[in-house]
Amino acid sequence: MNLGRGARLVAPAWAAPVLLAALVALAIGCGGETEAPTWKLVFADEFEGPAGSAPNPRSWSFAVGGHGWGNQELQFYTDRPANAALDGQGALVITARREDWSANRYTSARLSTKGKRSFSHGRIEARLRLPAGKGLWPAFWLLGGHIDEVGWPACGEIDVMENRGAQPWRVSSALHGPGYSGGNAVIAGFELPDRQSLAEDFHLYAVEWESDELRFSVDGHTYHLVRRSRLAASGPWVFDRPFFLILNLAVGGTFGGAPDESTTFPQRLVVDHIRVYEREAYPGGQ
Repeated sequence: MNLGRGARLVAPAWAAPVLLAALVALAIGCGGETEAPTWKLVFADEFEGPAGSAPNPRSWSFAVGGHGWGNQELQFYTDRPANAALDGQGALVITARREDWSANRYTSARLSTKGKRSFSHGRIEARLRLPAGKGLWPAFWLLGGHIDEVGWPACGEIDVMENRGAQPWRVSSALHGPGYSGGNAVIAGFELPDRQSLAEDFHLYAVEWESDELRFSVDGHTYHLVRRSRLAASGPWVFDRPFFLILNLAVGGTFGGAPDESTTFPQRLVVDHIRVYEREAYPGGQ
């Protein structure tokens, strides 16, 4: 495994077991196979279209509401162009605003492919430019498509990228499932060297999802590997079914706290593309 350019594996103090697991993954990567899989593109959204238009309705739906979304979030999610629209230059822009809406003090947007497109295994990536500021919580993630039948966390959750806006140099990825959800999720973090900001440019966030492991990366640097065998002591592996995609920009909540006077609005999560690939084969026919 080559982290490159001084990027570091990190884990918060409250998640010491995660750091150990990440170091184990590093050792596995250094001593294991070096050949990478090849991939076939099966879905892409490049967000081409007129400025101010909605993303493709055949792929994306808006979630609407301001009930906290299970995390004490402060925003009201709308379906307005003011909160999510194409920019006319090949990007989707999700905008969080400081404005009173219903009983909420902020507005933003949450989009998903639920009921329209779902995926099981493969490489899933998003090229994103993050916002920055305390209380902002951008995320690119997946939920099990049968969530309405079994609930959360039984459905499973794959967090490809989450960010606390107060730490624009750091992102994390996580798995949630029965026995390893919420504060017990399987988490690892990635930081740019010298606390360079991920909000200054686009970066590529991806997960490579196999039948027995998931590998998370930033700009091609794998920093988090979780194998089926690792979860056996915590709970069942629930990543053998189709999942749908979610993009959102939350404000406040349990992950990073509320904005303060240092946080400026509006703030934008800019999505250059979403792509999904199926694995064709490993070199050598493995």
